[in-house]
Amino acid sequence: MKKISLIIFVLSLVSCGSSNNKMSKDKFVVENLTNYDAEDLAETFPEANIQEDTGMFEEGTVERAYTIIYPNTPDELHITWKSEEREEIFDIRFSENGKWKSAKGIEIGTSYEALNQLNEKQVSFYGFGWDYGGAVMWNDGKFEKSNLRVFLSPEGEIDDKFYGDRIIEASEEETANLDLKVKSIMLIN
Repeated sequence: MKKISLIIFVLSLVSCGSSNNKMSKDKFVVENLTNYDAEDLAETFPEANIQEDTGMFEEGTVERAYTIIYPNTPDELHITWKSEEREEIFDIRFSENGKWKSAKGIEIGTSYEALNQLNEKQVSFYGFGWDYGGAVMWNDGKFEKSNLRVFLSPEGEIDDKFYGDRIIEASEEETANLDLKVKSIMLIN
């Protein structure tokens, strides 16, 4: 009987400790925010200078409510909502080299080579110079079924053939010369 009581006691402690805590150890991992609403954000990030508004998204075709936390800082994070009530996140985006990261090990500045290693298969990417420039295709790699979207940006010289709304065909040497790095990360909820 003592063992059963002890087990019930331990289980109740564990469940009480986790019932009000939506956040795991690192509050700057974007996947940890997926079940948050606007109230949860305000409670978890009271210092974040939270701004809310509505705007046009998806190439100007959809109006959505959005929230920005830590605006105009390296930790700036954009959240768009599925409704005006801000109860369910549509997506989360960041593009500054601050504290935010993905649980998958991808951060702003991750190199193209490291991205391929993390994905366990070579990625391909769209051309530059348009709204979704540098968008990564996972090509049936480790992240194919993830809700993670990554955008690359070249740090090297860009030839005209690397622009446009199309998947880029480039040699290993050409890709290496582009010196591609992750410039923004989006998590679709």
